[in-house]
Amino acid sequence: MKGLTFNWIIFSILLLISACQFVSKPDQPDRVLAKVYNKSLQLSELDGMFPEGTTKADSFLIISAFTERWIREALLLHEAERNIPSDLNIDKLVRDYRASLIRNNYEKILVEQLLDSTISTDELVSYYNKHQEEYQLEDPIVRCNFIKIPLSAPNPALVRTWWNNLSDPEDRLKLMEYSNQYANMHLLEDEVWYRIEDIASELPRGTISTENVSRRELTERGGDYQYYLRILEVKNKNQIAPLAFVQNQVRRVLLRDRKQKLLEQKKEEMYDLEMRRRNIQVYTQ
Repeated sequence: MKGLTFNWIIFSILLLISACQFVSKPDQPDRVLAKVYNKSLQLSELDGMFPEGTTKADSFLIISAFTERWIREALLLHEAERNIPSDLNIDKLVRDYRASLIRNNYEKILVEQLLDSTISTDELVSYYNKHQEEYQLEDPIVRCNFIKIPLSAPNPALVRTWWNNLSDPEDRLKLMEYSNQYANMHLLEDEVWYRIEDIASELPRGTISTENVSRRELTERGGDYQYYLRILEVKNKNQIAPLAFVQNQVRRVLLRDRKQKLLEQKKEEMYDLEMRRRNIQVYTQ
């Protein structure tokens, strides 16, 4: 044990010397930091890991931590190499992986250049109407008006007046302007749907939950806040989610389908072109 401790001290000192020289004299010859069987870690492999102004002590910590991780990874790789199954074709795996990377990168370029990412309202509605059953709710959601205002905010009487007259466009606008300035949270868009738990997390504990969401309206004080909540509509678990709630999901599905069609079309165009150019030979027919 003493020998191991002494060796570790010597190793740490050497690392610190390397760190100091790397930071102060980056043009110094490269150094080996560690070896595991036939693999070596060079100090140059840590290039770029030392932010400007890094102290010698911090440099040592960076080098030491990186070296320890590298040793463990190198040992794992060594054992993996020793236990490669005889029927595993590494060269083929590498070729396939390389081809996959190149293909994916080119597909990404094609999509960026050619894909029309604009989804019209008609497309959203059409897809949603055909696939409504796929959008059943896992938890209740609500349309609501909600404001959470610190008790220290001014003109609470005006807030109550505006709140009670939200159907009046002018009072709604005044409350929105006030809430933008003073409220910790405000939800005053009638057509937007929210998860019950997101609303409940902003209210005093136990005020509403998925079990008692039928409570339609409340005005109460709790802690340092005044709360106003008016539930306009509830959709319960297992009901079909409204399009307004799932439109981003629908849009992603439509874009994914459009992307797949684009790539398939490009493949067919390439195939037809190269067949005409006689760059494709088929020997299986």
